Amino acid sequence: MADAQERAYSEAEIEDQLQRILPHWRLKDGWIRRKYKTNSWKGTLMVVNAVGHLAEAAWHHPDLTVSYAWVEVRLMTHSAKGITDKDFQLASKIEEVIQWQPARDGGALEGTPRDDPRFAYIKYD
Repeated sequence: MADAQERAYSEAEIEDQLQRILPHWRLKDGWIRRKYKTNSWKGTLMVVNAVGHLAEAAWHHPDLTVSYAWVEVRLMTHSAKGITDKDFQLASKIEEVIQWQPARDGGALEGTPRDDPRFAYIKYD
């Protein structure tokens, strides 16, 4: 039997959570999902590796669909047969890392040059 952390949310609860905390994610076919657009294969591989690191550290593994200039991340807790806190928490961490833009934070980390396409790798929201 699933523990309290693995309580599957109802569809209405999932939609509410997505709207409040993960506006770029959507619910489809029982999964919460997000497509990250990249500028090239290099950017795609960076996203895949970042997601892989976070998923392994969390011990909660998404399904990925990978193409030349995009990555789709899909999350569901199989043992609960639905979307749980695990999915929302991992999705939030993925979102935080992939969408991080150091130049916006200020400080010593300046981020990649915005006006030079040689260094572009992700298309930020």
